[in-house]
Parts: sequence; C-alpha cells; structure tokens
Amino acid sequence: MAASPPRDETDGVRPAKATAAAVTTLIGVGAAAVAAGRYASDVALKGTSGRPFPGEPRLTVHATGPERVTLTRSLASLRPGTYGLTAPGLHAVAGPVLDRVPHTADTVVRRLERVELGALSPGSRVRLTPQLHAGTPETALGLPHEDLEIPGELGPLPAWLVTGPRPTWVVTLHGLGATREHALNLVPFYARRRVPVLVPAYRGDEGAPAPAGGLAQLGDTEWRDVDAVLRHAVRLGAAKIVLHGWGTGAAMALRAAAESGVRDRITGLVLDSPVLDWEATVRNLAAARGVPGPLIPLAVRAAAGRTGPHADRVAAASAPDALRVPVLLAHGPDDTIAPWESSVELAARRPDLVSLLTVRQAPHTAMWNANPLRYEEALRRHLTPLM
Repeated sequence: MAASPPRDETDGVRPAKATAAAVTTLIGVGAAAVAAGRYASDVALKGTSGRPFPGEPRLTVHATGPERVTLTRSLASLRPGTYGLTAPGLHAVAGPVLDRVPHTADTVVRRLERVELGALSPGSRVRLTPQLHAGTPETALGLPHEDLEIPGELGPLPAWLVTGPRPTWVVTLHGLGATREHALNLVPFYARRRVPVLVPAYRGDEGAPAPAGGLAQLGDTEWRDVDAVLRHAVRLGAAKIVLHGWGTGAAMALRAAAESGVRDRITGLVLDSPVLDWEATVRNLAAARGVPGPLIPLAVRAAAGRTGPHADRVAAASAPDALRVPVLLAHGPDDTIAPWESSVELAARRPDLVSLLTVRQAPHTAMWNANPLRYEEALRRHLTPLM
C-alpha cells in the first residue's frame, strides 16, 4: 500500500483564512451599508426649520427696478403665482411673471412686491419659497395677536393666537422645512371672516423642544404636539376646530383627527400637499437632497429603523375608512415630494367627504401661491357649512 503524501500544515489554514477574509469583507460591507443608510436618512430627515425645500434651484438676481426683479430663467422662476425669495439675511416677495416686459432669452422678469429683509441686488443668489412673510401676525400683517406658550409633551410650544368672535377656530400646521410663518399666507383670509386662528410651533422649530435624535418624523411623533395644542384651544374656548396643514402638517392633522383625545371637536380638515405615502416621501426627500440613487433604499430602511413604523401609521390615519369629517384636499401633479397620486386615490374613494382642488405648476406646499384666488374660493366654500 502506497504511503500517503506528507500533510501540509497550511492546508487547513488557507480555507480558514479565506473564510475569515470573506466574513470580514461582509462585515465591512454591512457596516458601510448601515453607515450609508444612516447618512442618507440624516440627509432626508434632518431638515432645518425654515430651510428652503430640497430640489429648489438657486436663482441669480440679474437686475432690479421699480416693482420688478429679473431672475435666471428656469422652470422654477417661470411658475405662476407669488413666492418668497430667500437667502441668508434676505427675504423678498416676487409676484407673477411680467411677460410684456423686455428680457433676454435666459432671464425672466417678475413683479417685485416688496423686500422685507436685507437688500435684493444684482448678483444675489436666491431660492423660491412658499413662505411670503417674515415676522409675527402683527409685524408682518398688522394683525394684533397674543403670544402663547402651550405645554407640550417635550416642553413648551410657542404659538400665536389671532382672535375672532366665531366659535369655530382654525389651527394651522406647517410642514417640514418651513416655519409657522408659512401659515401667515392664509391668516388674512381667516381674519377677514372673523375666525380665530391658532398658529403653533412644534418640536424641531425655533423656540420649541428638539425632536429625539434631531430627526423629523414626518408627523408621526410631531402630531402629539398637535394634540396638546388642540386641548389648549378647547380650554381657551374653541367649540369646534378646523385643522389646516401643509405637507407633514397635513399628515399630523390626519393623525390628530383619528387619535386626539379631543377629536370630537375637529369638524373639518384642509390638507395642502399631504404626506400620505411615508416611504415615497422619504425616497423623494433623499433624492432631492442629493443622496445617490443606490443609497436611497438604505435611507428608507434606516429611517424606518431609527424612527419607527411610520408607513403603517400614516396609512391607517389616511385610510378612506378613517375619515369622518369633510376634507378639502389641495394638491397637484408637480409636487416632487409628496406623491399627488395618493391624494387623487383618497379623493376618489371618499367623494362624500373629500373635495380635491387640483393645482398645476405648483411645488410642494405651494398650492395657494400658484393661484391664491382659486384656492381661497375653494376654502371659502369648504368652510361655510363648518362655521
């Protein structure tokens, strides 16, 4: 019988080393994926209050003149309606495009309504924002108001109250990246109708408590601040309440209408660009803020893992069967953050309660800006039976 060849002592070591290397590589890839997911979810959800919405291009101011401003020509600068122009230390308001005013092929001239902060001069780099006003109801609109401090889950929440004699109150809820100043666009409409308007800040806003981990949760935990605000409004005398929310604020309104301890006082909803599909909105936010495409699924998973099962709760609150009060839903197909299709489907499934106002050529949370007269007429018709 032939002798066996001598055994190489490294024969068992090589496979072990290969296995160890493979495991190390997998661990490294896994750790990189986790880190990438956390980074991408931070980019998507760590929005600064008052930060211009992602995806909005910077526009150069080419010239200014009496009641006009010349901007870089783009789809954004050609939008119909009225928008804020914002930059660090600068806030102005630009009205409609002035088609008959001479301009070059790469510029557009809009009516300049006013400059509220800073100086608008050639070379300024600005972004469009739905938020027209900077300041308080009194300083921005000339409307007297009360400054309130409402006890919230994480601490006191500052709020403005513009009083009125009607027993039905409106509570406004701004969206991600905006501030409560966004609601000042509609406060004059309500004030003309003598409707009390409560304009609160919530966790993550300036002057309000920070959210856990610094992450916005697209209304899923923020709505508990809304519940605190509603209870406070009832204590102050609100017999009935209409919630008017934009973006994530609309999602918060839906959660409050479904789960608040004083939901029986809520008699109507106004939902502007509502976030009804949580995962799609996180994907769109990540993409708009420059997260590379391959990392976007990781961002969604990381966001869900860090902040909870939002998708199910948002879906439950916005389910057609969950609605019990009349809803005015203002949305349009040019919203690249919150999918318009979700709003169309909701309106189609509950035509008895939901009126859909379709607004085209308007970005996220800017349905009023694109056509104020049409928006306010729809709002008037919606509110009249609720007063």
